[in-house]
Amino acid sequence: MTADRLADLERRVEQLEQRLAAAPAAVAPAPTGTGTVRYSGEVALHGEVRWSIEYDAGAALALDDEPRTAVLAALGHPVRVRIVRGLLHGPRGTAELTEVAELASTGQLYHHLRALTHAGLVEQDGRGSYRIAPRAVVPVLVLLTAAADLGGQLGS
Repeated sequence: MTADRLADLERRVEQLEQRLAAAPAAVAPAPTGTGTVRYSGEVALHGEVRWSIEYDAGAALALDDEPRTAVLAALGHPVRVRIVRGLLHGPRGTAELTEVAELASTGQLYHHLRALTHAGLVEQDGRGSYRIAPRAVVPVLVLLTAAADLGGQLGS
């Protein structure tokens, strides 16, 4: 098999995996009568990703805090947000990420990447670069947009 054919096959498998990973796995719980929270998106930043979720508001409030606070903590640092924003434009190697994050060393970068990978936001691909986990693309954009809204950046 030629290198070009192998690279094409790897690209196609990755696209299929991204599509499968982008489908939400959560099943909406029984309604509590408190309302519904919804978000969705269709983006083409580094692959086509579609996401739509609808969840009962009362059930959302009853979820365990540990997993969601881990995600919020991972995004709670300006360097990590710069890393995530850079990765939303496509996979990047450590040299590029160090520059995007405005860091002085790769050691600092790995410290922040560890928090982002532990929270399930970032993953390392087979070629030694990092990317946003396909299932996290739209939720991360929603979190960043919601934070910008709360921070008064989006206007009325």
